[in-house]
Amino acid sequence: MIQQVASRAGWKGPDLAQTEAWFHRLSDDAIADFETAMRTAVASGKDLFDLGVEDFPLGAAGRAALAVVHDETQQGLGVMVLRGFPVARHEPAHLRLLFWGLGLHMGVPRPQGKQSQFMSDVTDAGGTYRSTTGRGYNTNSKLDFHADNADIVGLMCVNAAKRGGESLIASSVHAHNVMLQQRPDLVAVLYEPFIFSRQGEQAPEEGLWYESPVFSVTEGHFACRHVRNHIKGAQDGFPDLPRLTQAQIEALDLFDEILAREDVRFSMHLEPGDMQFLNNHTQLHSRTSYEDWPEPGRRRLLYRLWLAIPDAQPLAQGLLPTYKDVASKAVRGGFRGVNITEATRAFEARIAAHHEMAMRIYD
Repeated sequence: MIQQVASRAGWKGPDLAQTEAWFHRLSDDAIADFETAMRTAVASGKDLFDLGVEDFPLGAAGRAALAVVHDETQQGLGVMVLRGFPVARHEPAHLRLLFWGLGLHMGVPRPQGKQSQFMSDVTDAGGTYRSTTGRGYNTNSKLDFHADNADIVGLMCVNAAKRGGESLIASSVHAHNVMLQQRPDLVAVLYEPFIFSRQGEQAPEEGLWYESPVFSVTEGHFACRHVRNHIKGAQDGFPDLPRLTQAQIEALDLFDEILAREDVRFSMHLEPGDMQFLNNHTQLHSRTSYEDWPEPGRRRLLYRLWLAIPDAQPLAQGLLPTYKDVASKAVRGGFRGVNITEATRAFEARIAAHHEMAMRIYD
């Protein structure tokens, strides 16, 4: 029998709005630590994949700020925003290095798309969200609530949009519980496999689509893998695949409707210098559409990291086709794409060894 999920990560939008527990304002000492680490990395002259944790030396204040992120995303609300880093006094290339270095302290970066990029620029590059190859990060479109393919997704805001582009988050734990109260029969449907498109971003050895449940529980840990656009992509792009049943459509529609409710979702405005981190297994995220600045240097820009972290929860076997490993203490997740090289694999193995994480995804 499907049970309600009891977790601090099962927050309600209005409750989150009444607390400051979801953000942490960086102290002057933490900012100084981050800037020192950034300057050290810049001075090393190393490429991203040659850098290691030792190239980003953090003092006690910087480490404490990252500990807040870890604790709140893994044992708390599932969301944490670090506020107040002075991005205006640093050039974008150096900010990329900083965010990369913070990610290395937390875990192992994961590839994010067809070009196997391990860090993405979230900016309007004229992409089309509603297509069989669509991704949301390179458009200015309103996005569905969804989870990314990693334990943690991190966003560093460099420039905000002229208008719109609000970050929307919702607890998949709470939405699951609401749905269970309303329609337990449809909740059961979301525990069954759905077919997801890889949106044309698969590695040569991977199939064009995979199967995964939207909801799963293993060893007492709830996880939600909800990417409606990729389910739609499979239906639109592969006509020979089984069509969604009426029950599946009804279940997805109800879940999306619950996520959009004002008493479920929470809206935040990410300012330049904000760094948002979400637990993808318990939180879903979205974005409102936006109008950008005409000047290239002011256009909305965020840097995105996907991370596998050492003590993330175990995942159900049904998520193996997308994560490639479902154990805790293991590197998992990401979209491999077509440009995984010996250099990137050596980098992944080196950072995994630093965090004492198993590296089996290429076996």
